[in-house]
Amino acid sequence: MEDRYELRFSGSGGQGMILAGIIMAEAASIFDTKIAAQSQSYGPESRGGASKAEVIISNEPIDYPKATAIDCMLALTQEACTKYHSDIKKGGILLVDSDEVKDVPQGDFKVYRFPITETARAALGKTIVANILALGMITGLTGIVTASAMEEAVLSRVPKAFQDMNRKALQIGFEKARELVARS
Repeated sequence: MEDRYELRFSGSGGQGMILAGIIMAEAASIFDTKIAAQSQSYGPESRGGASKAEVIISNEPIDYPKATAIDCMLALTQEACTKYHSDIKKGGILLVDSDEVKDVPQGDFKVYRFPITETARAALGKTIVANILALGMITGLTGIVTASAMEEAVLSRVPKAFQDMNRKALQIGFEKARELVARS
């Protein structure tokens, strides 16, 4: 891992981007014993406006906790993708929900398109776990945290009654990431 790895989770309020950022930071700092810093930003609307969470992961102390050169970005909506993609660095990754993001920005980064929200709906009957499915995909695409650390972090954050559904969403994300990498 480089000295600093930056992730940005973006979508609209209510899609769980803040929770995804918190879980990623906990997977890195608690379960993978790396150093992590997490921040968040959202519009004045609690639901519907663009929101983002950022996570910095490092093996060294983090001197600046804001993301400035994104290694991996998730975009679940067109608005969030358009608004937040400009910081993706050369060689970075952009993962978009292919049903929602039709105008995919061009750049010197790798783009992965996948129907994240629809897959959550079809496979699990709930779109609310799309953020967890996306965390599985990001874990698989980047390797920035281990799959076991991510699973522990997810299960430590979700209510017991929903652990099986979230575990399944995460596993689907791991599997879909392997398929995307194999096709690219």
